[in-house]
Amino acid sequence: MKADFNSILSTLTGFLQEETDFDVSTIAADSPLREEIGLDSIDLVGILMRIEGHYRIRLGHEDIADVVTVGDLIRVIQAKLDDKGESSKVA
Repeated sequence: MKADFNSILSTLTGFLQEETDFDVSTIAADSPLREEIGLDSIDLVGILMRIEGHYRIRLGHEDIADVVTVGDLIRVIQAKLDDKGESSKVA
């Protein structure tokens, strides 16, 4: 599955709207997940589980260790989708 940055952003903001009380209309790629949006560890786990289910990918601790902003998370998702696409071509 190939997804561009904006489509992932749209999906992610939908998940954030459903999981939090944050005004998602203000979310940008440089929005910090914890400081601005206010996600705590439990919120983040819920969002990550929704991402994994939606995109059928697995996000490990090592994948998200350096994620700070919405854009960081989107780039991790894109990388996982790219890896998934490459592995399906090999098989």
